[in-house]
Amino acid sequence: MRISKLFGKTQRELPAEADTASHQLLLKAGMIRQVAAGVYSYLPLAWRVLKKIENIIREEMDKAGGQELMLPVLQPLEIWEETGRDTAFGEILFKLYDRRERRLALGPTHEEVITELVSANVQSYRDLPLLLYQIQTKFRDEPRPRAGLLRVREFTMKDLYSFDTDEEGLDQSYKKMLQAYRNIYDRCGLPTLMVEADSGAIGGKESHEFMVITDSGEDEIIHCPACGYSANADKAESSKEKVEGGKSLPREEVSTPGMYTIEEVSNFLKVPRNRTLKAVFYIADGKLVFVVIRGDLEVNEIKVQRALSCPQLRMATEAEVIQAGIVAGAASPIGITGIRVIADDSVTTGTNFVAGANKPETHLKNVNFPRDFKADLITDVARAHAGDKCPKCGGKLSSSHGIEVGHTFKLGTFISQKLGANFIDQSGTSHPIVMGCYGIGLGRMLAAAIEQNHDDKGIIWPSAIAPYHIYLCPLYLEDAQVATTAEKLYAELEAKGLEVLFDDRNESPGVKFNDADLLGIPVRVTISPRTLEKNSVELKRRSEKKAQLVPLEEAVTAVKKLIKKS
Repeated sequence: MRISKLFGKTQRELPAEADTASHQLLLKAGMIRQVAAGVYSYLPLAWRVLKKIENIIREEMDKAGGQELMLPVLQPLEIWEETGRDTAFGEILFKLYDRRERRLALGPTHEEVITELVSANVQSYRDLPLLLYQIQTKFRDEPRPRAGLLRVREFTMKDLYSFDTDEEGLDQSYKKMLQAYRNIYDRCGLPTLMVEADSGAIGGKESHEFMVITDSGEDEIIHCPACGYSANADKAESSKEKVEGGKSLPREEVSTPGMYTIEEVSNFLKVPRNRTLKAVFYIADGKLVFVVIRGDLEVNEIKVQRALSCPQLRMATEAEVIQAGIVAGAASPIGITGIRVIADDSVTTGTNFVAGANKPETHLKNVNFPRDFKADLITDVARAHAGDKCPKCGGKLSSSHGIEVGHTFKLGTFISQKLGANFIDQSGTSHPIVMGCYGIGLGRMLAAAIEQNHDDKGIIWPSAIAPYHIYLCPLYLEDAQVATTAEKLYAELEAKGLEVLFDDRNESPGVKFNDADLLGIPVRVTISPRTLEKNSVELKRRSEKKAQLVPLEEAVTAVKKLIKKS
């Protein structure tokens, strides 16, 4: 491809609306253009990258036994209502009406549609297992699209669905997909970390995310360098040490004038924060919920939401708490009725806690669970932090940031039961099909590759997904020898199957070198009167500072070797 014919122009100025490296560089390189908030056009260079990622994914899915198909973007809203996931997705789900007032949704994912399709085609255990996938456009009405391609409302995703007869079969399909994902990221030149993750609106009992580690990532990852434990912060756990409080003592009411926060009460009563109980109130699907947790810990709202299986969760306002008859700043679960109480398992780690007395400016000493209060549910709802103890080995947890580039879920029978997708076993008994789903966002992978591979001059593409292998950069094209040599080398490189971006513009060396660095093509080949004096060309890998002179007759062979190293 000759740059003079390439659709899309590079920009010199940094785009004002871009706040991440990938967004800035994609706009500067003329690779994408925003159409609306969270909606982008892919120009030829970006589209070539996207297609290369797509081809790698397709090859690995096929190798794992996947069968490709295509499912519709438009879906009847009724099938979402059957599974209840219209509520789980909430406002993210795009909804519309056709001319006959039939309700439709733009698919954010395709579990419902694929399950109905499988249900119509699978009768016996002999029809299973199945691995079915597509590479298709998805729509999610994100409230705050941001960071270019990292959080958008329209995107391309590979989604594969596994269908098995039992949990053992699901485990095998799941392991097969995890390995396929590792292969994909390795081939794309993207080092990733697999972490435990929350299943979110997709559902299921187990899920993992594949993360590209980068400071610009919006996801926090909690991990243990000692044993390798890693999880998204929404899912991560930590070891909660026992708190020495001594033998259980009788409850004692104490005055705490002007003391409302855990820190204030702790200092006033000279009790460590881990010997206090914190009260936090939420509105879950319209109802007030009381969460109690040890005072040195923070509540993880995602864990609360999952524990309650509620689509909508938010902090309760002070007015809502007061309206329920609760004393803000002195609340505790002792004596509370008519409100669901969720207790973090940290309440079981010690004795003689300090908690609110449900009276203004008054607290209780020597509060013990379960002697003094009960809970409707006891589970882990605490947020893990760097520095906490690892739940697996007791080592010190660390924290990193990353970008999610893939997500896998063990769905089980949640959706198949709802939609009546069953199979008949060898004895003639009907069972729901056991499912898994596995997604990769292609645009996110493209953006994550840039976040992980760039410098102050531009993009540094991994060779496998670069839009072109070679940036052919002749300088001073008015020199007949330079022009002739460049044309000849261009033809030779393409004849060898190499992808060449030929900068045939009459621009200055500075402009050409700047664009070469910005576009991030793995190998730059420079031809100039100076190099031709030595019957040579200059080769430079984008990822390295030093260039090398290579005899002209060895250029093609040398270029091929450099590409393999990129």
